[in-house]
Amino acid sequence: MAIPLLVLVMGVSGCGKSSVGAGLAAALGLPFLEGDSLHPPDNIARMAAGIPLTDEDRRGWLDSIAARLAEAAGQGTGLVVACSALKRAYRDRLRRAAPGLRIVHLAGTRELVGGRLATRQGHFMPTTLLDSQFATLEPPDMAEGALVFDVGMPVSVIVAEAARRLTP
Repeated sequence: MAIPLLVLVMGVSGCGKSSVGAGLAAALGLPFLEGDSLHPPDNIARMAAGIPLTDEDRRGWLDSIAARLAEAAGQGTGLVVACSALKRAYRDRLRRAAPGLRIVHLAGTRELVGGRLATRQGHFMPTTLLDSQFATLEPPDMAEGALVFDVGMPVSVIVAEAARRLTP
């Protein structure tokens, strides 16, 4: 049986994880999971109030995402997940549940991402938390084998290139 493709689309809030993740899932013919949908209500309330999440706050959320990745791997269906996964320890936690997890890191400047967040409607994450996101971010290193894309590029270009590089 072929190993299913499991992909994590990561980066700070407002970098385009949801748009790229959904597009990538469609391009690859895989299900898509918006990681934010698994946040418990307390986490959403904290972020909406401008309070950054701690490692402890993220623990159950990451475990839920890890379980979904493991389930997809076990069923052989594959999965694309949008999840900030800002720290190496968070990504390691996800990889333990889903060995072979591929990473797509959406990287951009504070100014570019901040401009996007300022115009985003209907999301619980306020622009005031962006600095804490950048402070927490540990970009993937060479050992993680992440595909890194500049979020200044059009989503369609990122999706097409990521899909090309993720498929044999």
